[in-house]
Amino acid sequence: MARNNNNRIVVPEARAALNQMKLEIANELGLQNYDNIDKGNLSSRQNGYVGGYMTKRLVEAAQRQLAGK
Repeated sequence: MARNNNNRIVVPEARAALNQMKLEIANELGLQNYDNIDKGNLSSRQNGYVGGYMTKRLVEAAQRQLAGK
């Protein structure tokens, strides 16, 4: 079965900021040293929380920007 990976960064210049956000959120969730952890040893829930909170913050930032705040 072919795998279609749509997880590409549309704006490559944002890569560093997204990685920093990921590490900050993981740290807030109690996952210290997240960049060096074998993600396969974490539960789906733990990994999902990091991505979910990233999405939530990005949507909030976009909403604030659209509202002019």
